[in-house]
Amino acid sequence: MAARRALKAVLVDLSGTLHIEDSAVPGAQEALKRLRSAPVTIRFVTNTTKECKRDLLERLTKLGFDIAENEIFTSLTAARNLLEQKQVQPLLLVDDKALPDFTGIATDDPNAVVVGLAPEHFHYEMMNRAFRLILDGAPLIAIHKARYFKKKDGLALGPGPFVAGLEYATDTKATVVGKPEKTFFLEALRGTDCAPEEAVMIGDDCRDDVGGAQNAGMRGILVRTGKYRLADEDKINPAPYLTCENFPEAVEHILEHLL
Repeated sequence: MAARRALKAVLVDLSGTLHIEDSAVPGAQEALKRLRSAPVTIRFVTNTTKECKRDLLERLTKLGFDIAENEIFTSLTAARNLLEQKQVQPLLLVDDKALPDFTGIATDDPNAVVVGLAPEHFHYEMMNRAFRLILDGAPLIAIHKARYFKKKDGLALGPGPFVAGLEYATDTKATVVGKPEKTFFLEALRGTDCAPEEAVMIGDDCRDDVGGAQNAGMRGILVRTGKYRLADEDKINPAPYLTCENFPEAVEHILEHLL
């Protein structure tokens, strides 16, 4: 087996890995400072569709994380890029707080359907409107298809079940733009002068974070925080490169063994 290239980049998931809603994972801020002392490029990659990048950055800053806006790559950004590429007008099933990331995108005569996490829009009337658009030929674009995510009061349904319902009803397949898609990880590395084999991904989702990253050629470190559940590491093949208790432990491993 060929030797791995030296590590040049670390991709870090946000929700469930660095924080859960408005609470930081214990020790995560200090661990990030330690990681910044290493000769690696850091990118923060997230499937969150609950808020725009500006609000997300404000939340992280209030929690004490030293993160720049240009270090964050979101699935909302990837979705916007695809809409511009296809030159379509979307019906946006996303949280109202995420709408600023679609400023300038025309939506008055929709001929595409975009689905993120939008609990207030997941009712019969809106889902039926999306259903009819797709039947008339509108492409179905899923910002991501996560089954569930972690809230302070427990696990909660993600957009995946609602995307799957539209796929089932219309006999179509959605185009997925966020994790675990290979193109998402490659886009996150753009501008870093780093190949996938020179990167590692840290996240709490065995399929979307770790499985997706490893399918793109990276190493994946699964953390037992956020949405992690017992034996999640057994759900993907190949298994995670490493499973750690939390983000600080993952950083410790990187600093001691991958540089």
